[in-house]
Amino acid sequence: MYKNLKWRTLLIIVVVLGAVALAYPLKEKIALGLDLQGGMHLVLEVKVEKAVEASLERLADDIKRDIGEEDLEVDRIKAIFETLQINIRMVDEVDLPPVKKVMEDYVFFKLISEDSDGLGLVYQMDQDQVKQIQENAVSQGLETIRNRVDQFGVSEPTIQVQGERRILVQLPGVKDPERAINLIGKTARLEFKLVDEENSLQQALSGSTPAESEILYKRKENKETGEVTKEPFLLKKRTVLTGETLTGAEVRFDGDFNEPYVALNFNSVGAMIFHEVTRENIRKRLAIVLDDNVYSAPVIQDAIPGGRAQITGQFTSEDARDLAIVLRAGALPAPVVILENRTVGPSLGQDSINKGINSIIFGGILVVIFILIYYKLSGAIAVTALSLNIVLLTGALAYFGAALTLPGIAGIILTVGMAIDANVLVFERIREEIKIGKTVRAAIEAGFSKAFRTIVDANITTFIAAVVLFQFGTGPIKGFAITLCIGIAASMFTAVFVSRTIFDGTMSRKKLDKLSI
Repeated sequence: MYKNLKWRTLLIIVVVLGAVALAYPLKEKIALGLDLQGGMHLVLEVKVEKAVEASLERLADDIKRDIGEEDLEVDRIKAIFETLQINIRMVDEVDLPPVKKVMEDYVFFKLISEDSDGLGLVYQMDQDQVKQIQENAVSQGLETIRNRVDQFGVSEPTIQVQGERRILVQLPGVKDPERAINLIGKTARLEFKLVDEENSLQQALSGSTPAESEILYKRKENKETGEVTKEPFLLKKRTVLTGETLTGAEVRFDGDFNEPYVALNFNSVGAMIFHEVTRENIRKRLAIVLDDNVYSAPVIQDAIPGGRAQITGQFTSEDARDLAIVLRAGALPAPVVILENRTVGPSLGQDSINKGINSIIFGGILVVIFILIYYKLSGAIAVTALSLNIVLLTGALAYFGAALTLPGIAGIILTVGMAIDANVLVFERIREEIKIGKTVRAAIEAGFSKAFRTIVDANITTFIAAVVLFQFGTGPIKGFAITLCIGIAASMFTAVFVSRTIFDGTMSRKKLDKLSI
C-alpha cells in the first residue's frame, strides 16, 4: 500500500506546481467573459434570400455564356427572383433542343414549361439547391465575421450559429461598439463597374434609366459641418470585376497630402481581368463600388498590369483600416441585420466579479468550518484537497484558454461542494468500518476502496450532463459546462488520489490506534 508513496507524492507536487505555473499571472492567463469584462452581445440574421437571388443571377449569366459558346442566338435570359425561375427566350425555335442539351449540365434546374410559340423555356431551381445555398450563406457569413473579428483584435470572442439563419456574436472588452457593429455588419461587396457615358445622367435621374444601367451614389461628408451630400453616377449594371479575386488590402498614405487610401492586390485571375478591362476602356471611367456606394470613379489613363488598384475617399486612418479589414476578410455572402444589440458596461462586469469572488470566499469558509468541526483532523485533509482542487481548476482553465463567465464562477462554487462531497463519502465509509471493529489502517483502506465506485458513478453522471450542456448550450451555459467538467476531473484527483496519499503518508510515519474523524 505504501511502496509507491514517494512516487505518488512526487506526482502530486509536479501536478500542483504545473498548475500554478500555468495560472500565473492569473489576470493575463484567464480571459474574462462578456458578463464579467463588459462588451457587446449581438444577434445577427443573415438575409439568406438575398444569397439565393445572387446565386440565381450568377447562374443566369453562366447559362447565357454557355449558350453563347454554342453559337445559339438568344433573345433574352432572365432570372425571376420571386419564383426562383430562369426564363430563356430564343430567336429561332430550332435552337431549343441544343439549349435543352446545355441545361442538362445544370442538374439543380428542372424544366417546368415551354412557351406555346416554341421559343421559350422556363426552368425552376430545385428546393434542395435553395436550402444548400441558404446553409452555405450562414456558414460563410460565420467564417467571414470570425475573420473580421480576429483582425479587429478582440480576445476570446464568441461567434456561433444560432438556429437556421442567426449568428451570435459576443465581443468582451470592446470599447467602441459602433465601430465594431460597422465592421461586423458591412457586407463589403466590392465591385468594379464602368461608368455609362453613352447615356445622359440627367435623363436617368428624371426616370429614363436605360435597362442595362443603374444609378448609384457617392457619399461625401463635410468634416467641419458634418453635412452629407450624395453625388449620382450612371453605371453599367454589368460588374467587370469583383472582390472575390482579392489577395490583399492594406492602408497606405498619399505622398503629396498624406491622405490614407486602401491599396488592393488581385490574384492572377483578377490581375488578368483588371488588365484586360483597363486596356479596352482607356479614357473611360471605372467606378469602384462597395455595397452599392461609389467610392471613386477615376478615368483609365492606360492599361494597368500587375493586379493593383486603390480605393480613395475622405477616409480617416481608422476608416481606412476598417475598410482594409473587411476587404481582407472577404464579403458576406448576404446582408445581415441586427436583431439584438446589448452592451455590458465594465462597471457592471466588475460588480459581477466582486460578487462571484465573495460567493466563493464565503461559501468556502463555511464549508471549511463545517468540515473541520464535523471531521476534526481528517477534515483538515479534506480542506487541503479542496485547496489543491481550486489550484488545479485554475491551472486547467488557463491551459485551455477558457473564458471565465459568471455561470463559470457558479460552476467553480458547485465544484467546491462536489469536492467536499467526495471526501464526505470516504470519511463516512471509514467511520462505518471503524464502528464494526476494524483497525484504523484497515478502515482507511476499506473506506477508500468501497467509496471509490460511488464517487466515480456520481461524478461520471454529472460529467455526462456537463458535456451535453457544452455541446448544445451557447455562451454562458458553455462557460458553466467547461468549469464543471474541469472541476469534476480535479475533484476526483484530489478527493481520491491526494487525500489517500496524505492518509497513507500519515500511516507510514506512525502507527495510529485512533483516527480523528
